Amino acid sequence: MSTSATPQVRAGRQIETVARHETPLAGFLRRFKRNKLAVGGAFILATMIVLAVFAPLVVPYDPLYQDLEHVLESESAEHLMGTDDLGRDMLSRIIYGTQLSLQAAIYAVGVAFLIGVPVGLVSGYYRGFWDEWVVMRIVDAMQAFPFLILALALAATLGPGFGNAMIAIGIGFSPAFIRIVRAQVMTVANQEYVQAARSVGVRDWQILLRHVLPNSLAPLLVQTTLAMASAILAEAGLSFLGLGAQPPRPSWGQMLATAQGYISLAPWLAYWPGFAIFLAVLGFNLVGDGVREALDPRLRK
Repeated sequence: MSTSATPQVRAGRQIETVARHETPLAGFLRRFKRNKLAVGGAFILATMIVLAVFAPLVVPYDPLYQDLEHVLESESAEHLMGTDDLGRDMLSRIIYGTQLSLQAAIYAVGVAFLIGVPVGLVSGYYRGFWDEWVVMRIVDAMQAFPFLILALALAATLGPGFGNAMIAIGIGFSPAFIRIVRAQVMTVANQEYVQAARSVGVRDWQILLRHVLPNSLAPLLVQTTLAMASAILAEAGLSFLGLGAQPPRPSWGQMLATAQGYISLAPWLAYWPGFAIFLAVLGFNLVGDGVREALDPRLRK
């Protein structure tokens, strides 16, 4: 005599059936949405992106306009975040600073990606003297320095400016990308499907691009999102020291540098850009944690 399945068993079968027929992207989004903090981080980043894209339509004032009759005014209905030492509207400068911070996250991590991925692929796939005694020793030497010190030294060498700062930060990030890609390549390269591709005469570059790299993307995506948070902090730090974006371009780090001279007289000059940096870094970190959990095979269900 057969017995009907319990509700728990039927629900488990339905979930298994849905998971079996969903696309990889749909499965990733389903697992990502289970992490409420990650969804909150995605909402923060989405809001920042919208503000950055539509900044000319959103800001109440020109961020470069100097109204010397309203210098260092506190928050009011006319200026929701007050004005700075030159009478410029803080809200407008914070919103335009969002553009710069997102560009910093994209450009700096892009430089690290372009350096780290090819070097990591070649180094991990071919190994030998080049890998052990050249690439990894350079990586070890770079990682022996604290990241911000290394970025500061590179930026000082290249000279002040937003572009040079992004190159310096990207070079500072590249050792982490090299290590991650190299470790993944060393694991994937020994799999049976890669050995089979070699045996039928598939060229090495085709194996790297078609088989090895796609199967190494999961940790790369996690590292990318977390590195973007660090890039925003690094850009703010370099701008604070005068090595990042140059005046009058709005930069959160540059605003903090100005605020230190008026911290007791006009504290809003410090806490609004500081709060903006906090939200941006928090958003990227929460999304990074969500991506890691969604891509972790041990947590998939």
